[in-house]
Amino acid sequence: MKSLLGHPLGRLGLVVLFVWLTAAITADLWVPDQTRHANDMHLAHAAKSIGYERPLADGSTHQTHYMGTDRYGRDVLSRLALGSRVSLSVGFIAVTIALFIGIPFGAIAGYYGGWTDRVLSSVIQVFWSIPTFLMVIALSFVLGKGYWQVFIAVGLTAWVEVARLVRGQVLTIMEMEYVQAAKVLGYGPLRILRKHVLPQVIPALTVLAASQFAMAILLESGLSFLGIGAQPPMPSWGGMIRDHYPYLLTGQAHLALIPGLSLASVVLAFMAIGNALRDVLDVRTQTT
Repeated sequence: MKSLLGHPLGRLGLVVLFVWLTAAITADLWVPDQTRHANDMHLAHAAKSIGYERPLADGSTHQTHYMGTDRYGRDVLSRLALGSRVSLSVGFIAVTIALFIGIPFGAIAGYYGGWTDRVLSSVIQVFWSIPTFLMVIALSFVLGKGYWQVFIAVGLTAWVEVARLVRGQVLTIMEMEYVQAAKVLGYGPLRILRKHVLPQVIPALTVLAASQFAMAILLESGLSFLGIGAQPPMPSWGGMIRDHYPYLLTGQAHLALIPGLSLASVVLAFMAIGNALRDVLDVRTQTT
């Protein structure tokens, strides 16, 4: 962690990610609109500018919309903060699913080799040959529209990258002398993989997981933009962009730019962390 904090890209990525994680976790405590009417339409206050103040029903106080209101009169900042939960949770759960499927798949193929490797590699190549976004869309149609369906659809497409990486790493590590010695001593496959092989794969997996987070967030936003991701009234950044991209050519361009820039900041943060981890964990870089 100290090495990652010492890396400029890693430090920047962690700061941005910390801000969004904090916003997502604590959103219920500070979002401007915490009422049960937060998802109601208020067309009289639709598409208002940044800093718009709306008088409350009793006329005694005002509600300030620090990022304005959307096309339905809902507070943009509230939906932006709550929408971050969708993106971050999709990234976390999808990557977890990918690791649970991809690690055993790749480890078995790399460890046993021979016909086992050929069969499993063929399965991996079949999934690899299908464009990722098309596969996610197809799975979404099979599983149905919704929040949880997105998790499964994205996770079931991300495992291929993990399996390919693990298989390649295991094939290389299996040639090492200490692994051959473990085999001679009679250690079983599970112990060899758990004690001697998979720990050597963790650095590469960590770097891949960071990029997979970014990919999962982009896929979820793409699905929501197409209307097959998180469904209204649940806020999601892709849905916010879909609802407001026509405003880009008007005086309310911020309605599409704010969620778009938020999405870009999180994706770039994960990519920066991944690049920093690659530099920090690369043994050849550390020894030269």
